[in-house]
Amino acid sequence: MTYLWVAIGSAIGGVGRYWCGAAVSARLGDDLPWGTMLVNVVGSFVIGVVAAMGESLDRSWLPGHHIRAFVVVGLCGGYTTFSAFSLQTLDLLREGAWIAALGNVVLSVVVCLIAVWLGYLAGGGLSEAHTG
Repeated sequence: MTYLWVAIGSAIGGVGRYWCGAAVSARLGDDLPWGTMLVNVVGSFVIGVVAAMGESLDRSWLPGHHIRAFVVVGLCGGYTTFSAFSLQTLDLLREGAWIAALGNVVLSVVVCLIAVWLGYLAGGGLSEAHTG
């Protein structure tokens, strides 16, 4: 049942990301990726709220496991994976693991930029091979 909640949340989050990005780009233009930035900030805020609720000492009002999976993994994950990255980095900082947190930020940004560049090159090569 949890997988179903995650799938539903992912679908809603993905559609929300697409809609929000398009709406913000239409309003503010494409000079900077404002839509993506807004999605990342909102998703990070929402996952922070849910994480804090999960740490509450009084859990009698806390939504059940399925709802948490729906919001954190599904909705926020479909909306933006940056929210999960942000929460994991915050957890490292809260544990006093400053070097690990810094490493997570630097490695994630640098390695993901390299990966997207390599993927772009590979996709271009595959596209040329297919059309050539």
